[in-house]
Amino acid sequence: MLKFKALTPNRIDVLLSLNLNISRSQAANLIKSELVNLNSQIAKKPSQIVRIDDEIWVKKPSITPLENKFEVDFDVDIIYEDDDLLVLNKPSGITVHGAPSVKEATLVEWLNEKGFMLSNLNGEVRAGIVHRLDKGTSGAIVVAKNNAAHAALSAQLEDKSMNRIYLALIDFPLKEPCIIDRALARSSQNRLKIAVSKSGGKAAKSAFVNLITQADAFGAKRITNADSSTLISAKLFTGRTHQIRAHLASISRHILGDDLYGFKRQNGKIARIMLHAYMLNFKHPRTGELMSFIAPFDEVFATTLSDKFNQGLIDEKTAPKYLNNAFSDVSKWLCYT
Repeated sequence: MLKFKALTPNRIDVLLSLNLNISRSQAANLIKSELVNLNSQIAKKPSQIVRIDDEIWVKKPSITPLENKFEVDFDVDIIYEDDDLLVLNKPSGITVHGAPSVKEATLVEWLNEKGFMLSNLNGEVRAGIVHRLDKGTSGAIVVAKNNAAHAALSAQLEDKSMNRIYLALIDFPLKEPCIIDRALARSSQNRLKIAVSKSGGKAAKSAFVNLITQADAFGAKRITNADSSTLISAKLFTGRTHQIRAHLASISRHILGDDLYGFKRQNGKIARIMLHAYMLNFKHPRTGELMSFIAPFDEVFATTLSDKFNQGLIDEKTAPKYLNNAFSDVSKWLCYT
């Protein structure tokens, strides 16, 4: 159990965030789980005001391995592992953590089945999960093994120093490199979708740039309306559900294989959503060392790309140095708000 005194008056979730080096949402989860006492009484709500010299007690949340509700019939490639964290290459089609609507094994269940020690700041269902990837999205995801690592990695998400770069194959090229800074909320017309919200919603910001168009690959004279698919890269400044998909839909662009957001199938069925969390950069939570990881493509993603573009061009445009340079001066890009 951790104990500290308030030096200034403030909301209890704010003081927890500052003293434990965690996000306010994580502090709120501790309060909602009745793990926080204020002057020997269970804290009532995150907005409760704490006075100078009030005592705050925080119990460590306990975690027990999840009972697998569903058989774990998949495996996950480990890109990197040490005593503090894991970097995984999540397959497309795997949900990160459980929810009432999830009726299949999740990444957290796989982690528990493999016996990994995980942080418990986010509770049992989301043990170790610092950030999410949508079910259909593949690629790099970092998992915290302990609470100190979790808090440090979460802080990098909050201050936007964690760098996340995605690759996507879309139906038409972008007119130009752009930033989309538009709040997102659950769609009122289709509850499965997220949509741009003019009032309310959560702030969301993404940057997009063309990497390979059909004109780049074959020359403008050979391009027909039969295939205008384009490989783009996206950089996230926030991490909302379906953020890349919803932001692209707001400018009439759609990811191949993504029927939910309006992609119309061409030349047969595409087996998966062509969205991949390709590059992940952050500072190691213990050493402060800058770490960079690349998540290799799965067979479907790699084959689909090579069917459309020359492999040498793919290798050139997806090189880490090229991608970092592509986002080096986003301040001059067109911004949709």
